Amino acid sequence: MKKKITITSLLLSCFLISFGTITNLTGKWGGLLKTDQGNEFPLLYNFKINGDQLTGTAKTPEGDMPINDGKIINGTFTFNVIVKGLEIDHSGKFYGDSVGVDISLDDIRSHATLKRVP
Repeated sequence: MKKKITITSLLLSCFLISFGTITNLTGKWGGLLKTDQGNEFPLLYNFKINGDQLTGTAKTPEGDMPINDGKIINGTFTFNVIVKGLEIDHSGKFYGDSVGVDISLDDIRSHATLKRVP
């Protein structure tokens, strides 16, 4: 019984530490998306965390677009942004001083690293 309580306490502590860390994702993050074809696209996100929900905006050529269906699960996150009727899926992980994000549109997938923007 004592072992079960100890394990449960450790797991709960890990969850709370992970949850507390990802709340630091709130703010502006920017980077550069490089495609296999050699094109480069600037990325700029303004993330907001509310519990296990991720909201905010993504800067696009069409202006600031809302982040949709944002979820935080075990230190990772997912969301999508709709630009010109196309749903662009994002998944990522917060590392404290950077964010790794995978972006996919249909069969095209790319990865970018984001840094905090002052």
